[in-house]
Amino acid sequence: MNIHEYQAKGLLKKFGVAVPNGSVAYTPKEAKSAAEELGGPVWVVKSQIHAGGRGAGRFADDPDGKGGVRVVKSIDEVVESADAMLGHTLVTKQTGPKGKEVKRLYIEEGCDIARELYLGMLVDRDSSQIAVIASTEGGMEIEDVAHDTPEKILTITIDPVTGMMPFHARRVAYTLGLEGNQVKSAVKFLMTLYKAFNDLDAAMIEINPLVVTGAGDVIALDAKVSFDDNALYRHPDVEELRDEDEEDPAELEASKYDLNYIKLDGQIGCMVNGAGLAMATMDIVKLYGSEPANFLDVGGGATTEKVTAAFKIILSDPNVEGILVNIFGGIMRCNVIAEGIVAAAREVSLNVPLVVRLEGTNVELGKKILNESGLPIVSGDNLSDAAEKIVKAVKEAA
Repeated sequence: MNIHEYQAKGLLKKFGVAVPNGSVAYTPKEAKSAAEELGGPVWVVKSQIHAGGRGAGRFADDPDGKGGVRVVKSIDEVVESADAMLGHTLVTKQTGPKGKEVKRLYIEEGCDIARELYLGMLVDRDSSQIAVIASTEGGMEIEDVAHDTPEKILTITIDPVTGMMPFHARRVAYTLGLEGNQVKSAVKFLMTLYKAFNDLDAAMIEINPLVVTGAGDVIALDAKVSFDDNALYRHPDVEELRDEDEEDPAELEASKYDLNYIKLDGQIGCMVNGAGLAMATMDIVKLYGSEPANFLDVGGGATTEKVTAAFKIILSDPNVEGILVNIFGGIMRCNVIAEGIVAAAREVSLNVPLVVRLEGTNVELGKKILNESGLPIVSGDNLSDAAEKIVKAVKEAA
């Protein structure tokens, strides 16, 4: 689960992480009040959407204008910026061409920036530890830094048994070229950030940029936090921060049924059980000359209701011109999948080609259910055969 910048900073502040003061605003009037309360003389007006690159982004109705993060020096400019952002669509590298509508702003006090750095924390699954990633190249995409100047990135892992120790934090500080009181400030920042990461069951925290102020303080000028969905039951206060308006409607619907669904741009809808098998299915669709419309993993213990919901979600995408179902029944029983497919196809009046490949537990019963359904369902003998058949059927129907 992702949250907005202002929400992330609010959570981090509770753990003692240094962040600038600011307030959320939903209207230009609220933006004005927030700026007046902060006092100035410099404010930053930030669009709040679940996407990076807001400062470099542009609004769809003013592509040559200013971006979604603006530094201003008067209350009038705060109001003017709020008018230009709220209710308008911001397009960034991460939103894609459709962009996202800005429904709230974060009005933040200005900051005396001496240096911009990068700091991130995430779960390193190779070592089963928390990785701390730091770089002197703040304000840039860390992927670009890793590609162009990998020597400017420090990565250390923290043993969860000991947690972050002061020597870990000092190593990061020295690598970033900090000195004197800056090191002391950075050590405190890192220790509190690690505690926040651990206690909140975060999946990732990214501070970009992490800034050193003219006074030598180290603070989070931006903050991006995502959480492990499996641990949200332990954090009802965090779960309340979820902004469903920022999520794709189909992905949101899928989450209600515990389905792993990600919308893509292709024509072949895919329903598979198991993430690895789903990736292989998408690959083979591309191999035969088409593109997958989604990633959808129904999991290992799906019910008929769950499979029916998955089928409806796939068909809710107007770009879907055919569906490939690829099920290997281990824990998942093929007859359950078959019942779900038949129920969903009848309920939505299926009007696109459907190819189903079943293998594993109760496979013969599953195939019997499909064959006796009276629906135009094509069986695939194996994954390659099924992919070839669905791609051919879609091209013939075009």
